[in-house]
Formats: sequence, C-alpha cells, structure tokens
Amino acid sequence: MLEIAAIFITVTALLAWLNYRFVKLPATIGVMFIALLLSLALIALNHIGFDMITDWAEAWLGQINFNALLMDGMLSFLLFAGALHVDFAKLRYYRYSISFLATVGVVVSTLAIGSAAWWLFATFHLETPYLYCLVFGALISPTDPIAVLGIMRSAGAPEDMEIKIVGESLFNDGVAVVVFTLLLGAATAGEQLTFAHSGMLFLEEAGGGILLGLVTGYVAYLMMKSIDQYQIEVLVSLALVLGGYTLATHLHVSGPIAMVIAGLFIGNRGREHAMSETTRRYVDGFWELIDEILNAVLFVLIGLELLLIPFEWSYLVVAVPLIVVILVARLATIGLPLLALKHWIDYRRGTTRVLTWGGLRGGISVALALGLPESEYRNALVMITYIIVLFSILAQGLTIGRVITALVGNSADNESEPRSQHE
Repeated sequence: MLEIAAIFITVTALLAWLNYRFVKLPATIGVMFIALLLSLALIALNHIGFDMITDWAEAWLGQINFNALLMDGMLSFLLFAGALHVDFAKLRYYRYSISFLATVGVVVSTLAIGSAAWWLFATFHLETPYLYCLVFGALISPTDPIAVLGIMRSAGAPEDMEIKIVGESLFNDGVAVVVFTLLLGAATAGEQLTFAHSGMLFLEEAGGGILLGLVTGYVAYLMMKSIDQYQIEVLVSLALVLGGYTLATHLHVSGPIAMVIAGLFIGNRGREHAMSETTRRYVDGFWELIDEILNAVLFVLIGLELLLIPFEWSYLVVAVPLIVVILVARLATIGLPLLALKHWIDYRRGTTRVLTWGGLRGGISVALALGLPESEYRNALVMITYIIVLFSILAQGLTIGRVITALVGNSADNESEPRSQHE
C-alpha cells in the first residue's frame, strides 16, 4: 500500500509540475489532461508491441479501488474543505433553489437521462434493462463538488453564482447516492421500489447525515472554543472529518452530507466564535493544502483510469448524444425553478446558462460507475460515464470562464448584488 501511495504521489507531483511549468492549464484540468495523454501514449505503445510498461501500469492501477478511495476516503476531506469556506448566510438566501436542484432536480434528471439512455442503448444494439439505465441516470446526474469547487472559483464566477452552484453541488451527491442505491438494489436483487421504503431510506441517509454533521460539528466547535492552540485545533478539525465520516459509515447515514454540515458549522460559527486570527490562518491553510493535493491526485487518477476501461466505438456513439441530453436536462431543471422563484429572489443575468454549463460531472460519477457489480452491462456504463466526465471537465471546465465573461460581463466580480434579470 505504501509503495502504491509513493508511486502515485510522485506521478501526481511530476504532472502538476509539468502543467504549471509548460501546459499552464487550471491545476485540476491540467493534471488530468496530461494523465489522459499519458494513458493514450501507453495504449499506443501497447499496440506497436511495447506492452511491458502498459502491463505494469495496468497492474499498478488495478490495485487501486477507485470507488473505495474516493467514496470512503478522499470525499470526506474534499467536501469538508469545500464547505469550510462557504458563507452560510449567503447560502441561506438561495436555500429554496439549492434545495430544489439538489433533490427534485436530481430525481427528474435521473428519469430523463435514464429514459434517453434506454432508447439510445436499444438503437445502437447495446440492449440494457430500463432499471440499469435509471441507475446510469442516477450516477451521472449530480454535479460534482470536487470538480465544481476549484474550477468555478478559478473561472472567476461572480459570488452569487458561485454560491448557488457550489451549494447545490455540495448537497446533491448525497441525494444522488441514495437514489443510486435504491435503483441498483432494485436492478440487481429484485427489490421492489415503494414510496414508503424510498422515503425511509432518504430520511435515514440524508436526515441522519444532517443530524450527525450538526452533532459532531458542535462537539468540535466546543473543543476548539475552549482553547487557543492552533496545532490542537487543526488536529480537532482533522479528527472531525476522519472520525465523523467513519461514524456515519457505521450508522448507515450519509457521510458526504454529514461532512458538508460539519464544514459549514466550523467554517461559519466556529470561525467566528471559536478561532483566533492565528488559528483561522492555520486551519484555512491546512485545509486549502489538503484540498489542492487531493484534487490533483483525484484528477490524475481519472486521467489514468482509461488504461483499465475496455473501449468500443459504439460507446462513443452513444455518449455524444447523451451529453446533449444531460445538458438539456440540466437546463430544464435549473431554468424552471429559477423562473418560478423570480418574484422572491433576484438572479443575475445569465445565471441559468452559467449554471447549466458549469454543472460539471467528475469523480463521484466515475466512482459510482466503477462500483457497479459485474454484469454484461457494466463495461458499457463505465466507459460511457468516463467519456461524459472527460467532456464535462475538459470542454466545460476549460470554457466556463469565457461563458461567464460573455454572459455576465467583465465587471461581474465588482457587483455586490445580483441583478433582477432572469435568463
């Protein structure tokens, strides 16, 4: 395990250096792009007979359980670090639209994308049961906070737009995991989906995660408030993430939602009442560093994962129209609630289009896809998910800054209040 970690951190550091020194793309996109090129180069070498390096790389990557690494390890750190810097007062202002997008939006998107996938799979002779198509819709529907957090901030999004898309992304993965679990259980074990069962599972997962996040966050807050020693307070925040996520796993509640709530609690009430200026500086610096390192590691792994996924051209033919369906579904689930709420909340010009194009898919979708049990449909679902994620991060991630500038204007960052124009 230590050898794998050493090799992977070394590769990540090398690719991050190459990106910063020569490629000069945004950090998360750049390291993934170079890793993707490295994967393609190794595949090309394999085709011309130099298969020793490719075999070694595949054997090395095969030892990494991507699903467990992200869902049970990195995700807790990344969500806590992201929530730590979200202003709760501003998040509350958009609570209705964020709640709608993170719940109803995920369900509607799952149905729309799953139905379109079922038709496309049948059209291109990749016959897949409808329930499995809905499973695919659930795993590809949530916008990924890991991808969104870094890219939206580096793209220069106005603060009000950033808080909406980041707030949605921080919460909707928990809902998507619940929907994914329900549908996968029905698809693989013949479980019957009922409203009562679905509601109880949602309350257990999401409600329990919220409660656990509040309780553990409050305990950590009391501990930090009682002392003024930044080394111990940083350690307390680290224990909150590791211990809280582990406890959520044993209690069968949503660890991701618990970490978001705990991060919001410590980042707002904790920052205001329990930390000195010195402690704030060290806590912020520690979690910003954790966030940057793990983001780089994650996106390198996504880029290299191509080596392990069998490819067929039919997957690409299906993935391209699905990308269009995903964007249209995203546009509908954002545009309709914003239109309904326009009399109560003002939104900046261009909000709908920026949030549509900025709804990036990332590591969570790949991790859920790789967590699918072995079946005749798994390879197709994994590869199509991977193609969509690559498009989302490379195409949408690299152009979202231009979209923001074109729709909002160069002066957007200097505006203190959103304008009441709705698009």
